[in-house]
Amino acid sequence: MNMHRTLGTLVAAVALVAALPPAQAAPVDDAVAALQHDWEVIRYQTPAAEREKRFETLAANAHKASESFPGRAEPLVWEGIIVSSLAGEKGGLGALGLVKQARALYERAIQIDANTLEGSAYNSLGVLYYKVPGWPLGFGDRAKAGELLQKALALNPQGIDANYFYGEYLVETDHKADAVTYLQRAIDAPPRPGRQIADAGRREEARQLLAKIKR
Repeated sequence: MNMHRTLGTLVAAVALVAALPPAQAAPVDDAVAALQHDWEVIRYQTPAAEREKRFETLAANAHKASESFPGRAEPLVWEGIIVSSLAGEKGGLGALGLVKQARALYERAIQIDANTLEGSAYNSLGVLYYKVPGWPLGFGDRAKAGELLQKALALNPQGIDANYFYGEYLVETDHKADAVTYLQRAIDAPPRPGRQIADAGRREEARQLLAKIKR
């Protein structure tokens, strides 16, 4: 299996965060918004030759954000997404350590707040489970991937990412006819405020995959 191709697509602390006054909670949103924006610029607007180095820098920034807001799930999810993206750019067996790191981050986020970011931790963890090879190379498990992706869909049934990745999962597991519905939902998904770059990029990916399976 080509690792570069398959990889090229986390209770007590909650009480502490809940006790913070609103004025102290806002910086978490700012930090997450910055990570989101930087990720989508790298993912969709940066030349391929520059992505690995820029994801390395962004992963370090994401780790600082996670450490700055202990007990919050959102930075952990985004650190996981960025580390996963870095693994995709790095490819090969050298990426396995990174995907294991990303898995641990998503699992920690789920322990803190499974519903955070409309199920993004379930969604991103599910993606890992169907893109990473299975034993003995990795921990991939397509049945577990399907369960996680369905949990994400239940939390965000109209979401662009939840529908796109479940559609891609169905394609990867030879259920192409079933995938059409979810890929079309991704294309038609409502826009996310402040996520124009990511939405445009994901819709284009959905269109390309839909065209491919229709051929």
